[in-house]
Amino acid sequence: MPSPLNNLQPHSVWSHFAALCEIPRPSLREAALREHLVEWAQSRGINAIVDKVGNLILKKPASPGCEGQPGVIMQGHLDMVCQANTGTAHDFEHDAIRVAVRDGWVIAKDTTLGADNGIGVALALAALEEPGLTHPSLEVLLTINEECGMDGARGLATGTLHGKTLINLDTEEWGHFYLGCAGGIDVGVRHECTQGKVPPDYALLRFEVSGLRGGHSGIDIHLGRGNAIKLLAEALRDLSAHTDVRLIEMKGGTARNAIPREAYAVCALSETMAASIDEWVRHRHEAWQARFAEADANVFFMCEHYDTPTDTSIAHAEYASFGKSIPNAERGRILAFLDIAANGVSRISDDFPGVTDTSSNLGVVALEQGMFKATFKVRSLQDAHADALADKLVSYANAHDLQSWKDGGYPGWTPNPSSPLLDLCQQVYTAQFGQPAGLQVIHAGLECGLLAASHPHLDMISFGPDIRGAHAPGESVEIASVARCWQLLKAVLQALAKA
Repeated sequence: MPSPLNNLQPHSVWSHFAALCEIPRPSLREAALREHLVEWAQSRGINAIVDKVGNLILKKPASPGCEGQPGVIMQGHLDMVCQANTGTAHDFEHDAIRVAVRDGWVIAKDTTLGADNGIGVALALAALEEPGLTHPSLEVLLTINEECGMDGARGLATGTLHGKTLINLDTEEWGHFYLGCAGGIDVGVRHECTQGKVPPDYALLRFEVSGLRGGHSGIDIHLGRGNAIKLLAEALRDLSAHTDVRLIEMKGGTARNAIPREAYAVCALSETMAASIDEWVRHRHEAWQARFAEADANVFFMCEHYDTPTDTSIAHAEYASFGKSIPNAERGRILAFLDIAANGVSRISDDFPGVTDTSSNLGVVALEQGMFKATFKVRSLQDAHADALADKLVSYANAHDLQSWKDGGYPGWTPNPSSPLLDLCQQVYTAQFGQPAGLQVIHAGLECGLLAASHPHLDMISFGPDIRGAHAPGESVEIASVARCWQLLKAVLQALAKA
């Protein structure tokens, strides 16, 4: 079937994005897309290099007469965050992204779209083949596994890139130049619980939090949206303060850099308590609806009733194996830790009013067959603040007798308001659109910090179109802002060819 993107302008950009939507590209599964792009480049005489960690680097010589100008690097990442609504049959490793055009936006209704960072990749590829575009020598760096650890940028060898300026195309608010970003670090938590049998007169129940909006754990963290894991832990901790709750299984979230939209727990309660639990669930549900009336109005809390954990007539076959719960003392420690551990904004920037300086996101939790695991994403505009908050989470976990550690740290990108590239881009933006662009730092992890570490000579800037709901189903990108972004990119490249 023809793609709904076929008739959009600029055609070259949307054609590349349509190809990206057809080729699955979860983090660590970018090989098929990389191979496609290598073939595309070679068919056009563009030099394609795959480095030792799997990054793709495309090179094109300068336009005639521009050979003496410093080279320019355009940069984005190949992978995308993979999130789908419950009940959506979508295999991110095999299925194409289903897109639609609605009211001036391209959207994936039930999954993430991959505009983060597929549109940035498409813009760079279109620039490489744009006829008549005057430009310095061009390098396009397309990294792997940005969303799950920045492995591509982290593994880029010193001296790989030869350009002097770098345009990152991975921000999501048109009309602004970004000149700094947060660094980040992961915090992992693990504990192996003992298990015991559930009393025979206890009933099996499944508590579920759903309906939340989720979102990007950096740029959306200040919006006050509900975290499904935190809400579930809050509810179960409250319930366990009033009755005996045998915790059997718990799951929530799918990525440490996405605010979790859904979480569930399988528990056993006495048959007497289970028979009257619906009223408690209803009150909890109504309280959350009032609490999140503005930020997350569709929050939903429910309880599904089953028979005893060992009853093989249970409708869901996976529950037939349940018969063991963790000890109440371990349940108490785990729920207390999840309920109280830092989540959300912890500090607002002193230098950039209204911008989040430091935050944490409890992104993933799992308790299966007695093994408990949780992952936090900590971010800060100041690396020392990120490290300090991560240390607090580790110490707090250890105080609850849970094993914890820090992992996957990457530096922030320090703003340079005196950047010559920023000055040139502002001149071009004003000439094209009649007013200067805004200046921003972003509370998200761009790869610029790591690229600055391996290539300290680079003068860098970032811009992109309007993208809504990155890292959550329903992600969308505005068509008109993509066209403006394309106009700006071409004009900047031409200005750099004459600088």
